[in-house]
Order: sequence, then C-alpha cells, then structure tokens
Amino acid sequence: MARAIRFGEYGDVDVLRVEDVPRPAPGPGQVLVEVRAAGINPGEISIRRGLLHDRWPATFPSGQGSDFAGVVAELGEGVEEIEVGDEVIGFVHTRSSQAEFVVAPAENLTPRPDGVSWEAAGSLYVAGATAYAAVRAVYPREGETVVVSGAAGGVGSLAVQLAKLSGATVIGLASEANHAWLRELDVVPVEYGEGVEERIEKAAPDGVHAFIDTYGDGYVDLALRLGVYAGRINTIIDFAAAEKYNVKAEGSAAASTADVLRELATLVAKGLLEVPVASVYPLAEVQDAYRELAQRHTRGKIVLVP
Repeated sequence: MARAIRFGEYGDVDVLRVEDVPRPAPGPGQVLVEVRAAGINPGEISIRRGLLHDRWPATFPSGQGSDFAGVVAELGEGVEEIEVGDEVIGFVHTRSSQAEFVVAPAENLTPRPDGVSWEAAGSLYVAGATAYAAVRAVYPREGETVVVSGAAGGVGSLAVQLAKLSGATVIGLASEANHAWLRELDVVPVEYGEGVEERIEKAAPDGVHAFIDTYGDGYVDLALRLGVYAGRINTIIDFAAAEKYNVKAEGSAAASTADVLRELATLVAKGLLEVPVASVYPLAEVQDAYRELAQRHTRGKIVLVP
C-alpha cells in the first residue's frame, strides 16, 4: 500500500484526505516514481471546489497534483532510456502526483540536475511551464518594458525572471514585503492597489510594451489603458477578459513538454532561475498547505513532501 491525497466530493479544503491506496504499477511506456516532492497549484483549488467541472470534471474518488520530482522505482515494458534509481523531474495529467508513488509516461520525465533541490524540482512543472508560455506569448525584447502582475506568486516569480533573460526591463507588481526580493532580481517593484496605473506610468516613462497577468482582478483592462497592444497581453487566469478583448491566454498547456521542463531545470541548475519555495508541508498536512495557498500572499511555491 501507499499513501495518496484523495477527495470524494467537491468542497472546501476539509474534503481532502490522506488515504492508503494500492501501490500503482507502470504500464507499457510508463515509469513508477517514488515521490520526494510535489508542488501544489491554485488551479487545483478550483477543480476541487467544482468550479471547473464543465471544463475539467472530477471522477470520484479523485487524486490531486501534476508536479513532482522523485526517484525511479519501477519501469514499464518498453522503457529503455531510464533506469531504476534515476532522479527525475516530471508531470502527469492524471491528478495523481500528491502521493508517495506516481505513474507517469516516460516521455514526461527529465533528469534532475545537480544543484536543483527536491522542493524546487517537485514544484517546477506547472508554474514553470505557465511562466514559460506566458513570457513566450508576449515575446519581450531588449530595450522594452514588460509588466507582470502577481510578481511574487508561484508563476509570477518565475515569469519576471524569464522575462529578464530576454533583456527587457521588467516591472513587477507586488506587495511592499516582496520589493527587496524583486530588486535583488533586478526587477522594478511597484505596489499594487489603488493608484497602480500612475505608479506604473512613473516607472515606465517610455511606455509599457507587454503585460503578463498572473492574478486577474482587472489587470487586462489596466494593460489596455496603458496602451499595450492586445496581442502582447497574456493572462493566465482572466479568461473572460481574454475572450472579450482578444488578448492571449497561454498557460501550462502551451508548454507541457519534457524539453521545456529540462530547459527550466537547466536554468535553475546554472543559477539563472530561482524557484522560491514559500513553505514545505508533509503530505498529512495537505489541508494546511492549501489554506496557505488560498490566501494568495505567498512568495513562490508551496510544496508537499511524502
């Protein structure tokens, strides 16, 4: 048997349970991984509450999680380039990574480089792929100015860094508590809230060329008021605004490949990308982990460890 996160009905955080389940077995082309760390993500809250039932319905009992990193425990038939004992980073689309063991397609795995912690590796996929896709969607260039809302969150904290690698000036919208950290990344911090439009205009006297919205709450409208061309605005959360204004809504699905994951992990290993980890919880405290995530005030990722 093995432990895994389960919920048997839609609801708030109290529906989450740690249950004993049969240890999964890999099928052809699959790999069984003993999980060392698994990230949690805001979209999982919406799925668990049933808010995305029409788009991504749950089948009960449901598991949770896409991100993970761990050690290969068993190989399915036909897997040749991976060996038992390999340390890997990966992802699944089966809502099953928040567990002691997860089965994943071999093609969804990439080696964990030296220097990348288990916590960073295990929380890299969703936030990393989303940030990668969002930055690519607005194609920042050297000499331009890019604004990122929610700049200290799980996705925003990576998006500001990836945008900086393009040579652009990056303005990060975040609370005062995160400004010193953003300055360390050579990101221009701007306080969110009332008056943010004027503060952005002051910080970007030559105008804003691209806008990445990771928070929602009217930031697409703000980007348009700032004069940003709709084709260079990307939101990962405000799908109604994306449809209304014909702006982009590129997210993790647009960059869900092991090649992208490998590229991100390599940047982390080289010290060119930091994955800030806000908190680490044992699997048994999954409810507390999601309570903290729901506050939307953490810097970086929240991680579960079996």
